[in-house]
Amino acid sequence: SIKIPSSVTEIREGAFSNCSSLKNIEIPSSVTEIRKYAFSNCSSLTSIKIPSSVTEIGWGAFSNCSNLTSIKLPSSVTEIGGGAFKFCLSLESIIIPSQVKEIESETFADCSNLIEVFLPSILTKIEDRAFSGCFSLKNIEIPSSVTEIGESAFADCSSLTSINISLGVS
Repeated sequence: SIKIPSSVTEIREGAFSNCSSLKNIEIPSSVTEIRKYAFSNCSSLTSIKIPSSVTEIGWGAFSNCSNLTSIKLPSSVTEIGGGAFKFCLSLESIIIPSQVKEIESETFADCSNLIEVFLPSILTKIEDRAFSGCFSLKNIEIPSSVTEIGESAFADCSSLTSINISLGVS
């Protein structure tokens, strides 16, 4: 377990990457950014609470956290980097915060146990391979604010039985 002191305002690139025995981390409300690969390959991490002070989650920040089953993203998050949750094999559900406008490339790629995703009403873009390899994803509702869905965004989502795409999506 790690308790980050309240003097920390950002968790820098790769700060805890490859800490495969890390099970619990307490992030203080002083943190506003979690940079790229900050917790990548933390395979023992099962859940994490991100404080409402965080506005940005960097590229690959939680990639390969294979036992991460739940993560609550606060409404303060406006940006989630590409590949941020790639290969989070145990992640089952995610609510994208209401201020996020884009799901970047490979953000949830290969989250093979991801069953449900809730997209915000202001979302405008779902980039390439954003949800590719999410074998357990059963349905998705794409809001009318989305104007672009990238290449292979839902490729290999073999359990996907329902896609509700609002008018205006290209």
